[in-house]
Amino acid sequence: MSPDRWIAVVGAVAAVCTTVAFVPQIVRVRRQGGRDLSYGMLVLYLTGVLLWLAYGVLIGARAVILANVAASLLVSVTLVLKWASATSTSGGAGRSSRRVRIAIDMDEVIADSLSKHLRVYNQAFGAHLTRGDLDGRSLEEAVPSSHARATDQLVLEPGFFADLDEIEGSPEVVRQLAQRYEVFIASAAMEVPTSFADKYAWLRERFPFIPPSHIVFCGDKAVLDVDYLIDDTCRHFERFRGTPILFSAPHNRGEGRFRRVESWEEVAKMFLRPPRDGSPCPERAQTWPKDFSKCSDRMPRYPPGVSITRAHHSQRRATIGSTRVARRAGRPLASSATAARNAGTAA
Repeated sequence: MSPDRWIAVVGAVAAVCTTVAFVPQIVRVRRQGGRDLSYGMLVLYLTGVLLWLAYGVLIGARAVILANVAASLLVSVTLVLKWASATSTSGGAGRSSRRVRIAIDMDEVIADSLSKHLRVYNQAFGAHLTRGDLDGRSLEEAVPSSHARATDQLVLEPGFFADLDEIEGSPEVVRQLAQRYEVFIASAAMEVPTSFADKYAWLRERFPFIPPSHIVFCGDKAVLDVDYLIDDTCRHFERFRGTPILFSAPHNRGEGRFRRVESWEEVAKMFLRPPRDGSPCPERAQTWPKDFSKCSDRMPRYPPGVSITRAHHSQRRATIGSTRVARRAGRPLASSATAARNAGTAA
């Protein structure tokens, strides 16, 4: 091939790459909104593209004209989608400037770390423990005290988190949630600092639709500025300012203070099912009212389609209060949960 032909091929490939580069951006803006895109950058880019188009017309370069016509159309579409997204989230009474945010824990919520922990423990100590043997306890609490420290150290082995199985249904439901809400994966990875690389690689492989900017490794989940936190560990809810949702796991079976989901199918029903009254989905969750006597029969703090009654709020308030009393008195928490259920029934 002659040098002139090579030059033409290189120019054509460059034009296609720079033009098509905006297609993934358009898809992302369409799904997640364009809040992170700068109007200034888009306008300057569009101005440059239009000037190149004018230059191509002046010199009669057909390839330059076609490439920049296509590029100007794609940039214009991106601008329109960004503007439409900003208008839809900020316009209208009672609507917020951002979408509802959901943070999702990793271990025992989307990744089945317990099954591997049990398997590795049984192999190391010749035991036959199963999930059913935990009965409201963590694995470290269920094993003999002489094995507790070694059991805790098993997760520090290199590669422990690299090949975990997914919790059934999690990839499909999380993908659907990410299309409607702003979804973050939040893991308390500071507890096992050696897990960072394995967890990140696992998430990029199994949940590639979650962008790296929405993967959060932290120690205290109270720092999360989200509306909902789906987690299996109750201590992460203590200072969390949004709505906690407890994902069932063997170690939290006796916990009754928080709204519980047993599976990802229940999560889908909670967040993805249309409201029964046909009302539109709220763009941002509201806060829990501090005065529960003023609660309406249907509270907006829960996702669309979830009916919450005054009795439920009274029960929740009584549960928290009686649990605090039980802790001060040194009584088991089970008795406080039973008292709270009785109080909720009476309400």
